[in-house]
Formats: sequence, structure tokens, C-alpha cells
Amino acid sequence: MADGNDPRNVRFPLRRGSDDAEPTPAPAPKPEPRAWRPPSIDKIGAGIGEAIKRVTPQRPEPPLELSGGMPAPEDYAPRWRRAATPPPPPPPPPIQPGLAAPLPAGGYTTNLPVVLKKRSWLRYASWAIAGLLVLFFLAVGWLALTAPLSKSLQPPAPPSITLLSAEGKPIARRGAVIAAPVDATKLPDYVRNAFVGIEDRRFYGHWGVDPRGIMRAFVHNVTSDGGSQGGSTITQQLAKNAFLNSQRTFGRKAQEVLIAFWLEAWLSKDEILSRYLSNVYFGDNVYGLRAAARHYFSVEPEGLSLSQATLLAGLVQAPSRLAPTGNLKGARDRQKLVIASMVDAGLLTKAKADAIRPAVLNVTKSEDDLPNGTYFADWVLPQARDRAGGVGTEQTVQTTLELSAQQAAERAVRGAGLNKSQIAIVAMHPDGRVIAMVGGRNYRESPFNRATQARRQPGSTFKLFVYLAALRGGMEPDSMVDDSPVQIGDWKPENSHGDYAGEITLRRAFARSSNVVAARLTQKFGVRAVTQAARDLGISTPIGDDASIALGTSTVSLLELTAAYASVANGSYPVRPQGLSEDEAASDWLARRLGGPTRFNGRQLDDLRSLLGTVVEAGTGRGAALPIPTYGKTGTTQDNRDALFIGYAGGIVCGVWLGNDDNSPNPGLSGSGLPARVWRDFMTRALDLRIPPPEPTVEPDGNDTTLDDVLNGVGEFIQGSGIETQVVPQGVDPDEQGEAPIDARPAEDRRPRRDRAPDAPGPQDRARLDDRRGEER
Repeated sequence: MADGNDPRNVRFPLRRGSDDAEPTPAPAPKPEPRAWRPPSIDKIGAGIGEAIKRVTPQRPEPPLELSGGMPAPEDYAPRWRRAATPPPPPPPPPIQPGLAAPLPAGGYTTNLPVVLKKRSWLRYASWAIAGLLVLFFLAVGWLALTAPLSKSLQPPAPPSITLLSAEGKPIARRGAVIAAPVDATKLPDYVRNAFVGIEDRRFYGHWGVDPRGIMRAFVHNVTSDGGSQGGSTITQQLAKNAFLNSQRTFGRKAQEVLIAFWLEAWLSKDEILSRYLSNVYFGDNVYGLRAAARHYFSVEPEGLSLSQATLLAGLVQAPSRLAPTGNLKGARDRQKLVIASMVDAGLLTKAKADAIRPAVLNVTKSEDDLPNGTYFADWVLPQARDRAGGVGTEQTVQTTLELSAQQAAERAVRGAGLNKSQIAIVAMHPDGRVIAMVGGRNYRESPFNRATQARRQPGSTFKLFVYLAALRGGMEPDSMVDDSPVQIGDWKPENSHGDYAGEITLRRAFARSSNVVAARLTQKFGVRAVTQAARDLGISTPIGDDASIALGTSTVSLLELTAAYASVANGSYPVRPQGLSEDEAASDWLARRLGGPTRFNGRQLDDLRSLLGTVVEAGTGRGAALPIPTYGKTGTTQDNRDALFIGYAGGIVCGVWLGNDDNSPNPGLSGSGLPARVWRDFMTRALDLRIPPPEPTVEPDGNDTTLDDVLNGVGEFIQGSGIETQVVPQGVDPDEQGEAPIDARPAEDRRPRRDRAPDAPGPQDRARLDDRRGEER
């Protein structure tokens, strides 16, 4: 034991000691202040020595008395005294189990008396419950952030978007094929039992999760070499189909379980089953039992037979692989498994199971079936999805397509008599609303849209921008231009068939589609002016930087080129093609930022329309003439690779293109031939026009015709026919008459020759009018 006199064991008396302790003396009076003077070297050394003695452990010093203050070392040294020896500490208490052993007697300790309480199991239980509550709230918060619980009680719908025509009729559907939801309580018992028996036998007994099913699937997957089983209940499948994805992760599975509990708490079993059957996938892009029953058997779900119900119930496991339209054998094999599962679960008797015969498909196209792909739908769908917002629900979007115009375009294509060439048609109103679109001969054979995706040379239809630049430069339709050979640098353009007319008006040059005049105008007003005219009217594709652009050597889409001609019909530019109705396009931020249209100069617009009208009246576009004012322009590229006619009449602007996908030549094809006839056929149907028959011949009153009139008429006919004959009076022998026969003039001498337009087809492709109907054939 340590020595009690050891200064390290001295305790400072912070309170009064025992009664036998010596009383604390009164504090000494403070000395009188005196003047300070620096200590001498001797005193400093003596102070250091005293300090060394105090810190030496072998020579203890008396303890400090806190109650009397801290006296100066040299002046108040006699007042130091030794504190009274404290009484010995009491013996340490016995060591309690679970407590630390006390310090030895006389040592310094911090142990204080404590009240010992018995720990109860209730304390641990309360902590466990609190922890579970914290975990629950954390899980709910995590689920609320990652899963759309706010829509958990709404019937979810698979992604689908339906396009409507301008009249409000469905024209195409993209995404899922769905129908009205089903009510499980109104279905036959065997229909419900078929799905419950194969998907979740204890559906009516669990709370959203089936531990027995999970364990059964786990044991099967571990011990069996066959296919894997799933332990998800119908409620879990609804949670996954409605709110989650198909990722096989622990986080997604935890979300599925929590949503399943949520659905079980707020919905009845029949409501859960109804929503599950209304949204589950059955293959062939069909969602929901009603849509599947109509698609595969042409019946309503309430009228399904036991054989049909078991076949549909078997598709749910792998609908894409087991769809009976593509894998009937696999679907029927799965149907047998469904029937066996129903018998094993007690949902079907063995006798009824043996009586089931394989279901027979009756896939028919109903009036409600809509095509999933058309050229117009492909073009407008991205815009429609943007307007519709999220695609997690069924949406309907109204478009600008007019059914009558679309049918007219399709009929014009069927009646064109195409061989291997492709065709494209775009029709729109002058403000840009597209009302018809055909991107090829057959969508199923080739969904490539040649009206919007193909970039082909426009040929002479590009001359619209050349002549607009000339009108802007001060020229008029009656201004004279030189239609003679020209060479610009190393380029020497030529007119078709080598025809040149010399000095002609600008109007006639446009009607003849003179190449050399277009080249001269481009050289005169500059490539930049022509390019600017094209840009103003909406052409956005790259344009060359030489005079050859006058002949349409730069590529452009038919949709964009037709919209440029629509600017002339509309009187303002540019016209931007649109496939959505005005209500749907009202929120188009891009259109708002591009600014409003610009009006044409009044005189320039009239002159430009006059030029386009002359083409149809007396130029290369005569084959497209209608009984109403018609405006347009033909176009033919080198080696007849592309042929176009673009024009407008009656409030409709239409562009027609013909050519080969491999850009190979088409001998005899020209814009004034087949494209102009197809254009006229479409416009006649779309505008509901009737080509007037030829005016009837007016017979004169009475019978004033003489023999001389008849003979003169017959003579004129015979002379024009080229037949060598002679006319003699009746009863006279021609040999005896001695008159020479009347020689008829050759046909080529009788018929005046006219200039052939460069875009006109050859003689074998020239249109011939039917005198009785007034139509080309």
C-alpha cells in the first residue's frame, strides 16, 4: 500500500473535515504596499532552488490551503501547514456481478453509488418494434419515390396511341391493341379458374405474396433440370405489369412485394383479378382478355368456351413464343398443362377435362381493326407522341389526313399501270395541312417512305426558284430572253431534243421548260439569288454553288418541294407541312420560334402564278389540265431517272414522283407523261370533278344539204386520208371519162408542225384523248 505521506496521495480538502481536525486559522492581514524594485541575482537563484525542492518527490512539502489564498513564496512561507491526516477509507463493498472491481483503498476513483434495476424483455421488444416502424416508413418513402403509388388504384393501360383522321375516324394504331376492361364477376367460373389454376392456385387465400408458392418454385428450380418456375402471385404480376419493369433485381422484387401488399389492402380479390385480366399480354401485340378473345376467336370474353379459355390462360407464361397464330402446337401443348393444373387444384373434374377438345382459331379482321403501319402514320407518329405526352396510357391524336383524299391517292396509284417503278404522292392544303400521302406502291413490301425520306433530283420543277429570282430582279413574264445554245465555263447546257427557239418571252421559256434560258437567268442574277429564293420557300436541303442548280441537280424531298409550291398557292412563305390538327399543333414551340410567314410581293405573285398557269394551258403540263384553273410544273432528270409533276388547283396542292429505287434510267419516262396523268387522276377524284364531254354537233334545221355539199365533204375527207381515188358521176365509166384521179395530200403536209416541249414524252408515250370521254387513256 502506498505511503500516506506521499504528496501524490494528498487530497485537497474541499469541505470541512471531522470535528477533531484543527480549525482553519484566519487569513493574515495583507501587507502594506511597497515600491517595487528588481530582485537581486541571489534572490532569483534562491527562488529557483526553492522551486526545485518543491517538485522533488523525496522531500514532500505541506499542502496548499485554498481557503487562505496563495501567499508569496518568500514572505508567507511560515504560514504553510500540513493538512490533517484524513481518516482511513471504508472497506470496499463486495464485487457485484457485472460490475467492475473497485480501486484499492486510498486510490482515486470515480465510482458513484447507482441504483440497480432489472432489465425486462419489454424493453427489448419496444426497441424491436421501433426499429420495424422505422424500416417500414423508410420502405414506404423509398417506394413512393420509385413507384407510382399515386396511381395504384387506377386501372393501368398498356402503351397505345391511335391516330384519327381530320373527320375524327381512327386511321391507324401504334403500340398495343386493347379493348374495354373485363369484370371478373361477370365471367364464367371456368374462365376465372383457368387463370387462377395455372397462375396462382391460392389466389383467394393469401395477402398478395404466397410463401408456399415461393418455396415450391425454389425447390423445383434447385432440384429439377426442366424449366424454371416462378413464385409470383397474380397480385404481384399485376404490380409488375402496371407499375414496374421486368428486371430481375432484388430492388425491383422488393418494390413488387410492397405494391402487392398495397393493392391487397385497397382492392378486393375480384377487382385485382379484373385488372390483371384486363391488362395481361396475350401475344400478337394484344393486351387484355377482351382484346385477346376478339383477336383469336372473334368472341367476347363472356362467351368463351372452356377450351378457348384454357388456351388463352396458357399464353400468359410466354405470349410472344406461344401465340397460336405463329405457334399453334406450342399453344395447345401449354393448354393441356393448364387443364391438368385445374384438375390437380380441384377446379375442374376429370370427366370434363377429358371432354375438352383443342380450341379452333377464328382470327378475323373486324371493323375495329386498324393498320399498325402506313406511310402517313410513320411520318406523323413522332409528332403525335410528343403531343400525347407519356405513352404509358392509351392516347388518341387527331391528324390532318382526309379519308377521301387518301383513298383518291391510293386509287391513282393502283390505276397508274406501274411496272417496276416506284411512286410517291403528297397532297396538302395551301397552309401545309397534309391530307394524303403515299410513299410507295405497297407498304407491306417496302415501308420506306419515298415522299418524306427519299432525296431525289427535282429536275425542271426547281426552275420555279430560278424564275422567282428573275422576277425579283425586275423581269416580267413578257420580258425577252435568249433561247439559244450557251456555254458557262466548262458547262454547256442543252435543251431536250435539241430544240431552240431563239428570242422568246420569259413566259414561253417557262412553258417550254428551256434549260438554256434557266442557265442564262442563273448566271445573270447569280446562284446566291436562286438559292435564296429556294430557302425562302422552305427548301432546307443542301444546294450546289454553281449554275447547274438551275436544272435541278441538287436533291430534295417530294414533301419539301410540294410545300414550296404550296407557298405560291397560299400567297405567303414558307409553308411548313404538318400532319396534326390545329388544336394538336397549337403547342408546337418550334413553329412559334420560326416566326410567321412572309407575304409575296403582289406583282411577283401574280406573275409567278401566270407562269405556272401557262405550263398547263400551252406548255409541258397539258396532260394535267382540269376543267378549273390549274397551275403546275413538270420535271424530268437526266436519262429519265426521275419524273415529277407538282401543281395546285381547287385548294389542293399535290406532288407526284416516279422513278426507280436504284436510280436507274427509265426510257420514255417524263414529267409530262405518266406523272401528269396520275396527278390529274388524283385531283379529279379528290375535288370530285367531272370531265365535261365534247360539245354535241348542232344539226341545221331542214334538209338543205345538196349533192355538191356531200361530194365536197367526201372529197375533203378522202383528200385528207391519203387514199388515191377518183369521183365520177353515177352511170359513167371512169375509163371513158378520161379524168385523172384526185390525189390526196399526205398527212404530214396537212397537219401543222408544232414545237415539242422538252419535258414532253416521246411519240410512244404521248397521251391520246378519247373523243367520247375527253380523258387520256
